Amino acid sequence: MFNQPLPGMAGLVLGIAMMMTPAAADALKDEIAPTGKLRVAIAISPAGGAFWSTKTETGFAGVPVDLGKAMAEQLGVPVEYVAHNNSGQIVDAASKGTWDITFLPKDPEREGRMSFGPIYEVADATYIVKPGSPVTNFATLDQPGIKVAAVNNTTTMRGAIAHLKNAKVTGYQTYDEIFGLLKGGGIDAFALSRDQLNAMATQIPGTRVLDETFKQTVTAVAVPLDRPNSLAFAVKFLNEAIANGTLRKAYDNNGLKDRPVRTQTK
Repeated sequence: MFNQPLPGMAGLVLGIAMMMTPAAADALKDEIAPTGKLRVAIAISPAGGAFWSTKTETGFAGVPVDLGKAMAEQLGVPVEYVAHNNSGQIVDAASKGTWDITFLPKDPEREGRMSFGPIYEVADATYIVKPGSPVTNFATLDQPGIKVAAVNNTTTMRGAIAHLKNAKVTGYQTYDEIFGLLKGGGIDAFALSRDQLNAMATQIPGTRVLDETFKQTVTAVAVPLDRPNSLAFAVKFLNEAIANGTLRKAYDNNGLKDRPVRTQTK
């Protein structure tokens, strides 16, 4: 586990302590759940993992779904899930008042648009290449004419654009669309986290996940800007979830029993 200090820790601790009074608890609920429900923004895809959620017959499933439910229970309010196609859409909605809490990949571009708490997942990003591709490493991938896909407006897409100097990176709105293009040979490669690509490789015979890593993607809890009580509560909740096994249970409940929890706490 990596430890990362939080600026203004004294003020944060004071803010958390204030939540213990009934008046402060009401103020927190008014800020973090203004509609009377905790609206949790999630991104839907079959990819699974620590960030993506999936649609089920009865609602939604995923690590963010379980964490959002536990957070709502702690607050004493109902939970409502606000579904999006990708993390970029969640970020774009941050200033629109359509959601209250989310769990998504963090990068410098997003830090100016949202307030982040502890990191609960550290993942290695790489590429999967289409069936029958002669590409075996980054050098043979980064060539003129090579088409690389990424989920639009995500940290992974920005990382792939910075990494590849010759291959063309194109953003698509959904994981499903990219899956179909890769399977049909419409693209040469797909940039995503290694764990998700390894799972994809079992679904598309002949694909290959490259051994190298071009960046680490970190996923964290986040709230819209200028919500100090919400941020203080989110920090406290996530740190406790990491320490008391709530996060481990969320991983285990969502097909990640073999995945180690890699965190950076505040």
